[in-house]
Amino acid sequence: MSRAVYRYSFDDRVAMADVRDTLFLAVFSAEGQYGRTRVRLDAAFRLEEDRRTCAIDGATPVGQTIASVFTELLARELGEEAFTVERLLEPPEPEAEPEPPSREGAAR
Repeated sequence: MSRAVYRYSFDDRVAMADVRDTLFLAVFSAEGQYGRTRVRLDAAFRLEEDRRTCAIDGATPVGQTIASVFTELLARELGEEAFTVERLLEPPEPEAEPEPPSREGAAR
């Protein structure tokens, strides 16, 4: 099943620390509307500072809210010409899950 993903790309002149801070503000805003637990369960986003991109999964109302707030804040703070946003029909790649600790040698 394909899902809406919003992919942002940023000009070289944009400080990626500002993008990261703005993304966190958008997430905090969604927490105000939906609560921290629902955001933790329903939100998916990925910021790749080295590639100057960000992807937000818009498959849930929480993700759509984060994308909407993020886009508005970016336009106001950085200017609309500082970034592009595309709506794609694919999920962002999930972050690698840490491996569980080995149970070898554990006391029984």
